[in-house]
Amino acid sequence: MSDRRTDGGEAVSRTGMPFGLPRWVGAVTPLVLLGVVVAGFVLLNPFAGLATGGALPDVTVTHTSLPNDETVVLHVTNNGPDPVTVSQVLVNDAYWDFTMFAGGEATNTLAPMESGRIVVPYHWTPTWDIHTALVLSDGATFGHTIVAPQVSPGLTGELLGLLAVVGLFVGVIPVALGMLWFPVMRDMSDRSLHAILLFAVGVLGFLAFDAGFEAFELAAEVPGAFEGNLLVVLGILGALLLVQAVSEWNSAGDVRPLGLAYLVALSIGLHNLAEGLAIGSSVALGHVSLGAFLVVGFMIHNVTEGPAVVAPVAEGERPSLWHFVALGTLAGAPVILGGWIGSAAYSPTLGALFLAIGVGAILQVNWEIGRMVRRRGSLVTPANLLAFFAGLAVMYATDLLVTL
Repeated sequence: MSDRRTDGGEAVSRTGMPFGLPRWVGAVTPLVLLGVVVAGFVLLNPFAGLATGGALPDVTVTHTSLPNDETVVLHVTNNGPDPVTVSQVLVNDAYWDFTMFAGGEATNTLAPMESGRIVVPYHWTPTWDIHTALVLSDGATFGHTIVAPQVSPGLTGELLGLLAVVGLFVGVIPVALGMLWFPVMRDMSDRSLHAILLFAVGVLGFLAFDAGFEAFELAAEVPGAFEGNLLVVLGILGALLLVQAVSEWNSAGDVRPLGLAYLVALSIGLHNLAEGLAIGSSVALGHVSLGAFLVVGFMIHNVTEGPAVVAPVAEGERPSLWHFVALGTLAGAPVILGGWIGSAAYSPTLGALFLAIGVGAILQVNWEIGRMVRRRGSLVTPANLLAFFAGLAVMYATDLLVTL
């Protein structure tokens, strides 16, 4: 038994668990009772008498793969609460034989929330769109168009090596080149360095907006059962809070310049992971020319990320060389990992989640940079505002090389 005091100073008795039970029993009991209540509601099903029909089926073709010009593979997900059976597959308005695999075996039925792949032996012509449709046993039809199809190269050691080289040119080398501005930044005045930090905020802010818009676009392609928009929101908030928690734990609320530089590199690395995912998926889906074009655009685009990484340590004691190597690797190397993931297991769900995580990390880092500048001087000055806008404008201009 223990007691506590109220605001008035009176001692109020506070007893332990009834019957001397362990405290964990009190914590678990409400959950157990909740499970019993939910199970009872499901078994009794008080709405059964009001039911007028089953839920409408909902099947999504998440993506496609084309291993050769004689085969079309549709990756599908059952978003509905009831099992669905695929009875027929149409390709360019004609019925074709198919084999569907789900749960490691050949079957025409998908359980709720289950994914599978439909293999269709169909000879197709490169760059000619393929119009497909799935016909379920109840007559419901779901269409999907494969635009400008190309043969998927498949996952091989040669492809993984190629994507590693591409990742070096897209992520590591451009970021390292941008970091070479560090000696010039060291000779700047405090006012100029603060402007450089706000330039970094503009760079990161553009990446956050860009990744956020793309994440919600991909969320529209996520199977309805996985709630794409909510997944993006969860990824953004989860990453923001996780990076904030790590920052607070590591520095007791006061992030040091080198720690902030690592946070910037981490947030940029998460964004570059999504860039690698875009390159890897374009190659995996057979869009090799698009992948090559993305490489050139991302190379020029990512040079501007280098100054953002080293800006927090431009004043004060110079870090050792291995810190610069670690910062550049953390910011640029995730492009390689993203390329591997995109080529092996691309899906809109994975792409939207990675982009959302990058957005959350960037938002938290921008907050930390703002706090640092405010502690050392004024945050809102004409030079800082112009530098922030310059960061947005430079990233927009270089982003046109990727999107045009």
